[in-house]
Amino acid sequence: MDILAPEKVRIPENPLFVCVLGNTETAYIEGLSAAGKTAKLTDYTPAGDAEVLETGTIIDIPILPMTPPYDTPTPALITRAALSITGIPHVFVNAGLRVLPAEQVPLIDIGGKPGDDIRKQVAVHNVEGVFENAFKLGEKLSKEHDLIVIGESIPAGTTTANAVLQSLGYDGNVSSSSSSNPLDLKKQVVAEAMRSSGITFGSLREQPLKAVESVGDPMMVAVAGIAAGLGDTPVILAGGTQMASIFAVIKHMGYSTDNIKIVTTSYVVRDESANFVELAAEIGAEFEGADPEFGKSGFKGLQQYEVGFVKEGVGAGGAIYLTGMFGHTMEELRLKIEDLCDELCKFGDLNRVADEEL
Repeated sequence: MDILAPEKVRIPENPLFVCVLGNTETAYIEGLSAAGKTAKLTDYTPAGDAEVLETGTIIDIPILPMTPPYDTPTPALITRAALSITGIPHVFVNAGLRVLPAEQVPLIDIGGKPGDDIRKQVAVHNVEGVFENAFKLGEKLSKEHDLIVIGESIPAGTTTANAVLQSLGYDGNVSSSSSSNPLDLKKQVVAEAMRSSGITFGSLREQPLKAVESVGDPMMVAVAGIAAGLGDTPVILAGGTQMASIFAVIKHMGYSTDNIKIVTTSYVVRDESANFVELAAEIGAEFEGADPEFGKSGFKGLQQYEVGFVKEGVGAGGAIYLTGMFGHTMEELRLKIEDLCDELCKFGDLNRVADEEL
């Protein structure tokens, strides 16, 4: 994506970044998600992302949000850097967390619960009630802000997204936080999930919330409800294939999507193991791919984004896009991210020393 020149776009006066957090037991399937050192530790990832986005480091969460082996930083650092540079405020929405972040991280609760394994008959409980609460939140935010950017953090979210897309009649491969996209495993899990719920390809095209209830995750319900409740307020769904699936849900529920744009990173757009561009065209979604130019960074962890690690999350693509919209350069953003990486890595080193001394 070319950096946006401020004179070419309308600069919002009261933008807001919304980060929706959730967990799903689908992430417990070994090898499915790289958003945690082990499958069980993915429970901590959204809360850790929230702590990093809010404070720049972890507080209560015992797991440093870095992907081995090169300490590839959580995209929460990208988003924190972008929001710091632009001065855009943020809020967190608890769509269904198993582990809560530190009390320093304020949460808006909409009554959601952590999602079950999508291979069970019901993956998300109380979808209609949570959607209604999220819709009301969207209505409230529409009266206070002229641009809403919505990001997310939920491990295994690309797998649940694929299952919902299949239920709505959209085929295609989804992206992954891993450099080696476990597509065969994802397809196997999705096939088992659809079979257990009695779903066939496209059979829930007219029942999108039922699709989320059966094979989706709690984050999807929350984001769909907020975006639908925003009415005509401009919305950026900040993410890749997960946000594409939510766009499809909103569309099939009958809400207008004219005000919605999907913005992800260039790493998702270029992902040869997925087909994000074709999917966006099929669902009728306008999209942008924002490039933070991490190949120019001296940090090996950031360079890993260029070779396929992590790629997106916590609204990073949308946050990068906002940086350009408000007239800042990618070099300015990259230097800020590198400073934050330095601080987080030092914190991690201190923790490792403390652990060794115990």
